[in-house]
Amino acid sequence: MRLPDLARPLILSTLTLCFACADNVQRAGEPSVTSQGTVSLSRDASRPRVPADTVDSLVAVRRATVMDTTPIRARPAPPVPVRSRVTSDSTASRDSAKPKVPAPLGPRSGDRHPAFGDTGSPLDSLWPVKGPAPLPGSILPAKRIVAFYGNPKSRRMGILGELDPDVMLRKLDAEVAAWTRIDPSTPAIPALHVIVLVADGFPGPSGKYRTRHDSAMIEKVYGWARSRNGLMFVDLQVGQSTLQAELPWIEKFLVRPDVHLAIDPEFSMKGGGIPGRRIGTYDAADINYASRYLASLVDRYKLPPKILVVHRFTPKGVTNTREIRLDPRVQIVMDMDGFGPPWMKRDTYWRDIKSEPVQFTGWKQFTKRRNDQPPTPRGDILRLWPRPLYIQLQ
Repeated sequence: MRLPDLARPLILSTLTLCFACADNVQRAGEPSVTSQGTVSLSRDASRPRVPADTVDSLVAVRRATVMDTTPIRARPAPPVPVRSRVTSDSTASRDSAKPKVPAPLGPRSGDRHPAFGDTGSPLDSLWPVKGPAPLPGSILPAKRIVAFYGNPKSRRMGILGELDPDVMLRKLDAEVAAWTRIDPSTPAIPALHVIVLVADGFPGPSGKYRTRHDSAMIEKVYGWARSRNGLMFVDLQVGQSTLQAELPWIEKFLVRPDVHLAIDPEFSMKGGGIPGRRIGTYDAADINYASRYLASLVDRYKLPPKILVVHRFTPKGVTNTREIRLDPRVQIVMDMDGFGPPWMKRDTYWRDIKSEPVQFTGWKQFTKRRNDQPPTPRGDILRLWPRPLYIQLQ
């Protein structure tokens, strides 16, 4: 049967389109000849993997704080590269040409959490931070500091005050020995981290929502630290006061070569808020001020380099971190101060510490299960990259 003349062009066009589609399907199965380079962000593969070890069950306190509710969001996954044909002239291996699936955050992250150093996180290449070489007498990065935190006048602020001194110091000895045993390449040294300026929920005589503790109490803690050939950190919670007003008050201790400084943004109420009702903040300018103050003491009294510990567990806890200036006379530690199950603490470490490099890093370990459920094993802490060089137990 002959087709009408008007139908022939339509049928021929349809057949042509079908052949073209079939040709495209066949070509889609062939490898593309387009070449796309990949960037390899690697770190020293020779670092040994450390065995898991569980933190001893210590007696400590609940931390009076406001829990951060800022959601942790994973970075968007990079586009999958076009599959390229590997030739004899290619410098990339077949394995490196395969796209990597980004490591997850959250409770299901497991061993692939990007805070760990063996998951291929692009942030790994940011560490160690390029900064001034350590001066003679510097403690970091050759040593790891293991510190007990609190105030001897309170059993509710940390292990330093909750236990009798002899018991507390024996536990400190055991903790230091455990860290040296699990990572002998970085020997641990003991420290006592005492809150000498405590933020209050009421104005007090000064109207600044903070209380200065007496020198006799500080001297007592200093004597305990000296009995272990350890360090002492004096911690400032300024409330509605300022670093400019409080540092001169504590200077008589900071001029000692084995006494260092810690500042807590959580209780820096710049906007006039009440400590404990909201989370405070420090800016890079505040940290630079504290660093310059310590550097001036190093020069004036011919001291070894000082350490400045800055607690942090929220994105807004420290602002403008890129503006923090490094000085060889002062070594800065950004201490991950959050609590919760291990995956949640790793999320915080990744977001607030690893993603915003300053210099050295720290990790706070709570010793009550209602704060850390359960405590993060030492072996998992040592899998973090960068590895924390300041371990604080509260």
